[in-house]
Amino acid sequence: MAVKTRLHRSELAVPGSNPRMLAKAPNAGADVVFLDLEDAVAPEDKEQARRNVIEALNTLDWSRCSVTVRINGLDTPYCYRDVIDVVEQAGRKLDAILIPKVNRPEDINFVATLLSQIEQAKGLKPINLYALIETAAGMDNVREIARACPERLEALVFGVADYAASIQARTTNIGGINPDYAVLSDPLEDGSRLRHFSDPWHYALARMVVACRANGLRPIDGPFGDIHDTAGYLAAARRAAALGCEGKWAIHPSQVPLANEVFTPSAAEVERARRILEAMQQAAREGKGAVALDGRLIDAASIRLAQNLIAKVEQIDRGKS
Repeated sequence: MAVKTRLHRSELAVPGSNPRMLAKAPNAGADVVFLDLEDAVAPEDKEQARRNVIEALNTLDWSRCSVTVRINGLDTPYCYRDVIDVVEQAGRKLDAILIPKVNRPEDINFVATLLSQIEQAKGLKPINLYALIETAAGMDNVREIARACPERLEALVFGVADYAASIQARTTNIGGINPDYAVLSDPLEDGSRLRHFSDPWHYALARMVVACRANGLRPIDGPFGDIHDTAGYLAAARRAAALGCEGKWAIHPSQVPLANEVFTPSAAEVERARRILEAMQQAAREGKGAVALDGRLIDAASIRLAQNLIAKVEQIDRGKS
């Protein structure tokens, strides 16, 4: 069965064509590193990048993070060799394979079938799958995709850049807002009107999160393109966290600590969660189904939220030890 408890606060993208970046990746502080054979690699460099990734998997110490490989798309001539060569030669070091541009459940099943045959032939443990939802077709079928291959599928990732291209959205920054996607207030006394920006990716991301949570998967937000805009990255990450995402991509090492910060519960959140659990335990001893804490009602739903948060903190702490 797929691992459902892995930390995903930060997922660092590393081009397979860059040996220097590959060498630094295990110590970048990310929960997950994905070695990229797809968009970050030019067509003429695909085969060398694959060799680089295999060498990196076999020779570097990946004990500080999970490691995955993003293969090329199923509609390319590189995909099958990515799966076969990487898994046959370095599958023992691999936690998961990231499938780009997943349009339908059959895309998941194709890679899963290849994996099963290689694992059986090489005596490997099962390797998980992540699916990138980054096309109009993929988003349209996201519910069915989330139900595909439950024994392997671990996470769905929102690939905002290709998704924007697929739906022909007008965007000014990968993962950022568009000033045209805004609403105006009614006229004020002086006749002026306030302009409020909106998040053009809210619907798509929320839809993917629901599909994930309904099927026991981890929802991950994708890239934020401006590596110099720290405030913009943090805002995008906080929006994703508010919707229920587990983590966010980092396309540069400088974004890793930002993602870790946002997706790590704050001390205040942890303290309140512990107080909720203590208050509900006291209520249970007194035969009460709900109690008030700080003037607010807490009930069974509050317990589940608090338990989820404490479990995440304990998992993070285990990773530090």
